[in-house]
Amino acid sequence: MSVYISVELQTKIRHCFADCCAYCRTAEYLTVTTFEFEHIIPRSAGGETVFENLCLSCPSCNRYKATRQTAIDPNTQEEVKIFHPQQQSWIAHFTWNEDATEIIGLTAVGRSTINALKMNRSQLIRVRKMWVKMGEHPPNF
Repeated sequence: MSVYISVELQTKIRHCFADCCAYCRTAEYLTVTTFEFEHIIPRSAGGETVFENLCLSCPSCNRYKATRQTAIDPNTQEEVKIFHPQQQSWIAHFTWNEDATEIIGLTAVGRSTINALKMNRSQLIRVRKMWVKMGEHPPNF
């Protein structure tokens, strides 16, 4: 069930995340989809519809995240909280590989989020290569 998010709050969230997915950093204008306003802590777990608990998410990241709040770090096999885009800095947990086509996890949070949200699927890597050649990727914010 969707919840009403005011136009003012939607605008604030879009501005905060520069019209890019808070997780994989894909720019919305490069896609043919409309990005979604995602509850970082799911409503089913008591998450509120407030700025501090919302982010902009591409449909792919939003679907893979679903109601997840934790995931397994592929390096340690330990369960850790996944990335919280309103409380944590993307660059503290992620970076791009040399050609900016793959996201690299710098921490357990980063690695588990990449794995859970399938942020380096072969299809994404392929399209990122095209975006890099076009000079449109990675976003610089």
